[in-house]
Amino acid sequence: MKSIQIGDPAPDFSATGLQGQPVALADFIGNKALILFFYPADESPVCTKEACAFRDAYQDFAEAGAEVIGVSSDSAQSHRQFAQHHRLPFRLISDEDGALRRAFGVPKTLGLLPGRVTYLIDQQGIVRHLFNSQLDAEKHVSEALKVLRQLEGSD
Repeated sequence: MKSIQIGDPAPDFSATGLQGQPVALADFIGNKALILFFYPADESPVCTKEACAFRDAYQDFAEAGAEVIGVSSDSAQSHRQFAQHHRLPFRLISDEDGALRRAFGVPKTLGLLPGRVTYLIDQQGIVRHLFNSQLDAEKHVSEALKVLRQLEGSD
């Protein structure tokens, strides 16, 4: 499985959001940057901390011209409950078959746990930043926001 690196085009994807609406990379090309964060599981302590950190910084991402989407293998029903429980303002995508995770080459931690990787994809569909850390959940947010602001010229 080849991992996507900085400077690579992001893999095209199409998925279904929580309310059944389609979500695709093409929706953002030429329109907005995209923060795509892969996390292991809804409601686990580190994943909840990460999702809530993205929630708390969501307005900053929006003001910098980006959309945030979280991806895990949990079901759409699990995502709905997770989003409601923590008042998450961004979309969650269910990747139950792991196709999106494989397309991006998100590695497993210790060969077992789904990895935690955040990608910043610019308006042209190019990966401009990635951050991989299983335990430093909040740094995923600060790193993505820092690089997004640099790309937008507001830093």
